[in-house]
Amino acid sequence: MLLGIETAAGLVGVALADAEGPLAGTWLRGDRRHAETLAPAIDHVLAQAGVPLAAVEAIAVDVGPGLFTGLRVGVATAQGLAEGLGVGVVEVTSLEVLAREAYDSGWQGPVAAVVDARRGEVFAARYGGPRTPAGPPSRHGPAELAEKLAGTPGTLLVGTGAHRYAELFAGAGLRVGAVREPSPRALVSIAARRLAAGEAPVPPAAVRPVYLREADARINWVQR
Repeated sequence: MLLGIETAAGLVGVALADAEGPLAGTWLRGDRRHAETLAPAIDHVLAQAGVPLAAVEAIAVDVGPGLFTGLRVGVATAQGLAEGLGVGVVEVTSLEVLAREAYDSGWQGPVAAVVDARRGEVFAARYGGPRTPAGPPSRHGPAELAEKLAGTPGTLLVGTGAHRYAELFAGAGLRVGAVREPSPRALVSIAARRLAAGEAPVPPAAVRPVYLREADARINWVQR
C-alpha cells in the first residue's frame, strides 16, 4: 500500500494506491495552511479506503520545486510517517507529476512543466515524450523560458507557471494546456510504477526538497 503526499503548490493532496492503481484521494486549497490541512486529509483518505495507517508500505512525496512552506510541510510529514512506520520514501518532482498528468490525458508530444516560483520567476523542465526523461529542474524568468521554448513548436505547457504567464507564452506561439496543479493521483501512479519496476525507496532521513531558491523570508532579510 502506497500513500502519496502532494503539497508543492497551492493545493494539499493525498492519495492511496495499491499494485492495481489509485484507491482513494482528496485535495483541497491549502492557501498557506498546509500544516493545518494535511494531517486531516491523510486521515480522510485512509478512512475512505478503509485502510489503517499501519498497512502503508511506502510513502511518495512531491519534493518540488514549488512553494517553500508547502514543500517543508509535505516532506517533513512524509519523513515522520515513514520513520514511524519503518518504511521508505519515493521522491517525485512536481514537474514529473505535471508532465504525467498531461500524458495521462492523451498528449503524446513534448511537454514543458512550468511551476510558478513567484518573484517573477518559474521552475521548469521539458519532456520530449511520455517515455523521455527531462533534464534537471531549472529556474527561469518567464520571458527567458518563452524564448527558449519558442524554438520547439508543438510543446504543451502545463502547471501554475504556464497559467500565470499564459498570455506571454501564447505570444511566443506556445500552447498552454489545462493542467494547472500537481495531482496526488498522478504522484502515486508515478511512484507505484517505479516501485513495480524495482526502484527502492530512500530512507526518510535522505529525503531532500528541491527548492532551487532560498526561502522568501531569507531573501527579504538579505535585501533589507
